[in-house]
Amino acid sequence: MKNKTDFFWSDKCEPHKLRTKELIKKHPEIRKLIGRNPYTFLVILFCVVLQTTLAYLLKDASWWLVFVVAYLVGAFADHTLFVCVHECTHNLVFKKRSLNTWAGFIANLPLVFASSASFKKYHLKHHAFQGIETLDADMPGKREANLVGNSTIKKMLWLLFYPLVQASRLGRLNKEIKLFDKDFLLNWIIQIVFVSLIIIFFGWKGLIFLLASFFFSVGLHPLGARWIQEHFLTDGLQETKSYYGPLNVVNLNVGLHNEHHDFPSVPWNHLPALHKMAGDYYDGLASHKSYTKLLFKFLFDKNLSVFSRMARDNKGKSSEVEREKLTIQKNFVTPGIEP
Repeated sequence: MKNKTDFFWSDKCEPHKLRTKELIKKHPEIRKLIGRNPYTFLVILFCVVLQTTLAYLLKDASWWLVFVVAYLVGAFADHTLFVCVHECTHNLVFKKRSLNTWAGFIANLPLVFASSASFKKYHLKHHAFQGIETLDADMPGKREANLVGNSTIKKMLWLLFYPLVQASRLGRLNKEIKLFDKDFLLNWIIQIVFVSLIIIFFGWKGLIFLLASFFFSVGLHPLGARWIQEHFLTDGLQETKSYYGPLNVVNLNVGLHNEHHDFPSVPWNHLPALHKMAGDYYDGLASHKSYTKLLFKFLFDKNLSVFSRMARDNKGKSSEVEREKLTIQKNFVTPGIEP
């Protein structure tokens, strides 16, 4: 199979804006699902305590056990925490924005690297500018895609170090996003203090456990297939796909990705109800049911590469697209959000 050397290109706006209009017109009852879920904070506390306890229990364990527990347990806890950071980004936990910010900082603790503050900035751009390289940090760059190609080994390494890959994309968003602010600095200070305490009291094995859990949770692991599931063109040209499988229990239903992009103001616990209300739309869309199957397909299918994405060239139209997107979101934003 000849290695693909460019993305698929679309001259149309991302698909969710129009579908949101259609869905809310046909199913106005969807508005009742918009809100917050403060119980998400209990999930955050549970996972933080779990990861911290495991780091303590493994401080004198064999290295093989550290990595096995990180892969089989820590990765799932960390992925749940990452999804909780995502919920905080959309202000879906508490009424006050500041409380959502702090909940995100707490969820970030076992993830080692400070990411909550920066994720909030670039993730919201991803919703508004899906597929536009200069505005969407979720979109691979052409140099990155060329480097990986369709080589199985390179795709494995790309997934294994995916957190670093995604961090490397932030530089191209400098003109649109001001990363370095008070929240960014505070996020890093909190993480440095937390990591220092882990090293002091639990030793280096405790820290390595947290690091391994983090990289497994978003990398070379069945859970890492989520990055392929969401927007890769694995079957046809449908650019957003949902996952309807058992790991949605861990993902807090974020596998329902079409539903989330259509209504980002609906919290994770209401996404299944959203799918049921609008089943006439969602049941006809392509979807995934197995992360493990998808992971192996991406790694070993030479027809799939990092170029298997739908791209857009905004050509200076970003402000217009953003205004349209924000107009729609304004109509369906979670009511009562306070600063």
